[in-house]
Amino acid sequence: MTRTTFPKALTTAWSLLRRATVYELGMWRSLFRWILRRPTGPDGTVAFGYAGVVTPLLIVFIVVSTIEIPVLDLILPWKIARIVAAALGVYGVFWMIGLLASLRVHPHLVGEAGIRVRNGISIDLTLPWDAIETVRRRHRSLPSGRTVQLERTETRIVLNIGVSSQTAVDILLREPIVLPVPKGTEEPVHELRVYADDAERFVTCARQFLRTALPERAG
Repeated sequence: MTRTTFPKALTTAWSLLRRATVYELGMWRSLFRWILRRPTGPDGTVAFGYAGVVTPLLIVFIVVSTIEIPVLDLILPWKIARIVAAALGVYGVFWMIGLLASLRVHPHLVGEAGIRVRNGISIDLTLPWDAIETVRRRHRSLPSGRTVQLERTETRIVLNIGVSSQTAVDILLREPIVLPVPKGTEEPVHELRVYADDAERFVTCARQFLRTALPERAG
């Protein structure tokens, strides 16, 4: 490694460590908020969950991981190995519960300020009503399981924020804008597609706010 690449590698490693730490703290904070049943959004906003399709899978992982803790304690012959396995197992169970909590306590929000699109603690962006042309319901399957996916044509860029390889709501923008999401694009996008458990109610609510905020532009 040359002298020039070493500081760059160190900066990259520090950036990754910082992001991992912020993510970890955010998950534990979400878990405490979930336990304490804190409000999911400000007054005047309507919350829409998106974790319904992944909750059963996460619960299965949590249950299986919980069962593994006493099983490993029985089969491992060394005391130190049993202690380490138990500690990692308990941490892993609470980590998955924290992940589920982060999805539950950070729903999409629709209110006077616009549509706030979220995905756990990783994505949080607000689209004001004057940036939105219309909102419509349409279920789409995505080609991979990645949360953030881009679709490009010769004239349009679509940003998908999917859950379980699917979206259910299309948000068409009046003008292309840059949406700052992890692993997204620095180019302006023309449309944002997201998933909501109750997509029909999401669209109905969004259109009501859109008509109130900008009656001449509501679609």
